[in-house]
Order: sequence, then structure tokens, then C-alpha cells
Amino acid sequence: MALLLQTHYPLSLRSPRCPYLFPNPYYHSFLIIPTNPLPRFNAAITFSGHRTPSRPSSAPPAASAFDRHARPATPLLKAFARAAVSALLFLCFGVRMCLASSPPAPALPTVQEEQTVQDDHDGIKQDDKETVVDKELEEAFNAWKSKTFALTVPLKVVALRGSIPPSWIKDFINSQGRRMKFNVKYYASLENIFSDLSIPFTKGKIGPASALAADIVGIGDSWVKFAINKAIIEPIRDVEDQEWFKSLDDKWKVYLRRNREGEMDPKGDIWAAPYRWGCMVIAYKTNKFQKHKLAPVEDWADLWRPDLAGRISMVDSPREVIGAVLKYMGASYNTNDINMEVNGGRDAVKHNLALLAKQVRLFDSSNYLKAFGVGDVWVAVGWSSDIIPAAKRMSNVAVVVPKSGASLWADLWAIPAASRIQTNRIGGRIRGPSPLIHQWIEFCLQSARALPFKQEVIPGASPSHLQGHSANVPVELTKGGPRLNGNLVDGAPPPDILEKCEFLEPLSNSTLSDYHWLLTSIQEPGHGLIHKMYQNIISVAKFSGWFNSKLT
Repeated sequence: MALLLQTHYPLSLRSPRCPYLFPNPYYHSFLIIPTNPLPRFNAAITFSGHRTPSRPSSAPPAASAFDRHARPATPLLKAFARAAVSALLFLCFGVRMCLASSPPAPALPTVQEEQTVQDDHDGIKQDDKETVVDKELEEAFNAWKSKTFALTVPLKVVALRGSIPPSWIKDFINSQGRRMKFNVKYYASLENIFSDLSIPFTKGKIGPASALAADIVGIGDSWVKFAINKAIIEPIRDVEDQEWFKSLDDKWKVYLRRNREGEMDPKGDIWAAPYRWGCMVIAYKTNKFQKHKLAPVEDWADLWRPDLAGRISMVDSPREVIGAVLKYMGASYNTNDINMEVNGGRDAVKHNLALLAKQVRLFDSSNYLKAFGVGDVWVAVGWSSDIIPAAKRMSNVAVVVPKSGASLWADLWAIPAASRIQTNRIGGRIRGPSPLIHQWIEFCLQSARALPFKQEVIPGASPSHLQGHSANVPVELTKGGPRLNGNLVDGAPPPDILEKCEFLEPLSNSTLSDYHWLLTSIQEPGHGLIHKMYQNIISVAKFSGWFNSKLT
């Protein structure tokens, strides 16, 4: 009989799948101690280096030196040695029996290894999938980049014929590239533009050919008040943040800032942007003056000279005709109270206006240059935009700005109020104005755009010239063309005269009443042209909202 004692030291067993030893936590060692005396064996048991024990040979081995000199063993020692050998044998047999009866240990390292291999395999598959997806996305992106899209930004412009240099359009298109769709439409007069802008509001519909369908239109400064009052144009938005506005002279900002009635107001909005300007001028035939030994024309007072009676043609604008009388008398074009601000009051102005009417042979804005061209008159008074092109086609003509100053005119860019009319018709501008309007305005105000004015290709001057200085243009670029005889400098008055010039500000109702009285007082039978001026002032009064029984 034997006693099994549990020990606390694990056994190290060789794994059948792993080439290394490792402790097995599921097994414990047991010692088997026999309780009965072991039987004595007659045969001696020996151990060798082999895996299995071997029987002793018949011939005993030779005694070693140690054995030869060893003391003979006593019976007690022999009995103890036999007991120790028996205990070892039983211990070995007990361990083998325990190992045989125990369940096999789970192969954890093998499972972990298989899981690692599987994870690596899945990771490789995932990487392969991501690589395929990345390649597909890259191919799709490259295919998208290779496509061309017909995306264009429109800019439709309406302008007065002859007011835009052809080089402007070419240079602007080149600066914007192919994605801009530029379209320009020209009108013969500013009045035609204003009329075309007004028609859709009367009919309640807008067509693609209407000026109201344009993104930006050119209007005269004298039409701004009426256009604002009738809500035909709208303010230019976000103008304070635009570079072109920051560099604009304060004279322009003051003149173009208006309230909703069209009156100049420092707290109002900016309703337009200038792109060229000019002034009233006097043209005369130098050969006729030399032949008749007449003094050259220099100022407004020369129009009242007796030697020029019946030799003058003039525009039929009431503001310009009465304004010339006011300048002759030392007053301003923008006189608000004639009785208070002019020496002699309305009666003195009436007298001088009647004298001028006798001096002028023709008051007609459409035909005054024709009479000058054929020689019926020797002096023509009108706008520089009209006279300069005509004078360049003639010979022996001088063009001067009166020394005491003249009225200034300006062509402006404004935005039509197309959003007021609801329409679904194709071609009608139901969208907002083009995003290119500020780029177009800034382009027109660049110093490089002044070259056509200096070359006298287009009459007028660049808005920057109003500040008293013009852009530096190489002299060789301005050579070769015919030069006008007179005191104009790059299409504008000289600085000393420019200081005395002024824009025509909107008239008050009381001033309109004075103009009406002056024109009716000098009407005589047969003076059809004076009657025409009277009708013009009636139209101005109606447009501005001033109307009473005196005008009927």
C-alpha cells in the first residue's frame, strides 16, 4: 500500500507540437510513499543512459579503484539502499499512472497562433480591398478632371454708341477668359436708352432685347434723378468695399450719392459709377474769323457780340441755354434762387436770354452741327461728345472751353431694376445682376483705359482726370493722329478752367418754376425753337414730379 502526497511544484513536460518545455498549470506532482515493507529482489537493478532500463550482463564489470578500496557494506546500509530504490520505482510508476489517467491539456498556444495567422490573413485582404477602392476613386477623379463643362458667366451691357472704345471690350474679354459671355448693345442716344428702360414698367413685361434685361446700362448724369425717382435703376450694392470706389475722387462720390427721390444726399446710396466725362465747348471756324478779322472766341460773353449775330447754332437744352446766360452774368449753373443770387434777379436774366435768342440762328440739338458743317453758321455751342468728333472731320476748326467755366456732363454705369418685374420668359433677366459688374466698372476706371481719350479716339476724359491729373501715357502713343486746335488737354478743360466748371445738379421745384417763366416770357410768334425749349422744360418738370396749372 502506498500514500500519495501532493506537492506544490509543477512538472515540466515536453509538448508534442512545440519544441520547447513549458510548465503545465493543470497538473500537480504526487509522491507515492509505500506503507508496507518492499519485497526484496534477488536481481540487482542498474540505470544507464538509455530511455529503457537494461538487464545486467552475465560478466560483472571490473571493480573500479573506488570499489577496490571501499569498505564492505553492512546489512543495515544494504536494507536502506533497497528501500530508497523501491521508493523511487514506485514514485516513477505513480507519476506515469497519473499522467495516463489525466485529460489532455488544451493547446492554447496553438489556438493563439491560428488566430494570429487568421488576423494577418484578414488584414491582407482588407489592405487589398482598400487598395482597389483607392485605385477606383483615383480613376474616377481623373476621369472627372478630363471632362469640360460649359459654365459661363454672362455680362450684358447697354451703352451709348461711340462712348466705349473698342479696345476696352477686347481687353476685358481677354482678361476674363473664355468662361465669360460678353454682350454689348448700342443705342443712338441716351434718351432712347431711358425710354427703353421705362417701357417694361408700363407694359408689365420684359423681353430679352430690352435694356432692362441688361446687367448694366449707360445713362447720362442728367437722367439719374428721373431714373431713381421712377425706380428704373437700383443702388450699387456693397460699393464701400470695392477698390474702384475707394480710389474714386470725392467730387464723384458727392455727386452720385442720392436719396430715393434722386436728390443729392450725403447719407444716400451710390446709384451709378462714371466711365467718361466731358464739358460744354464752343467751336468756331478759324478761316472765317481770319477772313473777316474777327477776334477768336474765348468766353461766354463772345456769344453776345454783334459781329456774330445770326452766326451761332446751339443745343436746345434749357439747362444749357439758361446756364450760359447765368455764367455770362457771373452766376452758377446750379443757382437755386435767381432773384437772390443773380444781380438784377429774374428780369436781368430774362433780358440777357432774349438778347441771346436774337444772336442764335438755330436752337436744335439734332441739327446744330449740320448747320455748322455746311457753313450756315460760324459758331457752334454744344457738348464735347458731339463737337469733338465732328470737328476732327473738318478743317480750320478750333474748340475751346469758356474761360469762366462750363457745365460738365458724365456717362455713368447703372444697374437696371429688373427684379421689380416678375417674368418666366427665356432671356429675361429674372436673376440678379452679373457678378462681373464690379470687375467691369473697375476695368473701365483703370488708368490704362485713359489712352483712347488721350489719342482722341473717343471724345471725353477718364474719371481720374477730374482730380486734376491724368495717367502718364508715353508720348509716342499719342502721336500720329490729327490734333484739335483749342485749349482742351487730353479731352478735358485745362486745370485752371476745370476749377470753375460744375456738374448740373437736380433743380428744385422753385427753380423749375423760374425756368418756366423765363422761357414763356421770351416766346414770340414764329419762334418755334424757343417753343421747343419750352416743351423740353415742361417734360423735365413732369419727370421730376413738379406739375401745376402754370404748365398747362
